[in-house]
Amino acid sequence: MKLLGLVKYFRAGGDFKEFCQSMSLDIESEVIEIYMEMPFNIDNDLFFFEIEKTGGKNDYTFNGVKYFNLFDFYYFLNVIDESNNIENKSLSNDLIVKSLYDYAKNDA
Repeated sequence: MKLLGLVKYFRAGGDFKEFCQSMSLDIESEVIEIYMEMPFNIDNDLFFFEIEKTGGKNDYTFNGVKYFNLFDFYYFLNVIDESNNIENKSLSNDLIVKSLYDYAKNDA
């Protein structure tokens, strides 16, 4: 799944528990983290790992592939909640994706 697909899914009312189940993620995890394979590209696929597996590391290698932590799902869901409020409802999904991507690439 790409960042745009994730934003669309949750802005349209997607359910976190159902998402985790569909991705075989442990809903009881302390934190689900969102990773991307390096080098960064806004159209790269996202990968999701429980913090219990990654140890909270920024770099995580899985099946011989190195991933970089963009942000955790709590941060992402907060951004989605904010984007759905009255003042921000008119923001495009593309603009939200760009903001999330820029945050992950430059500020995290």
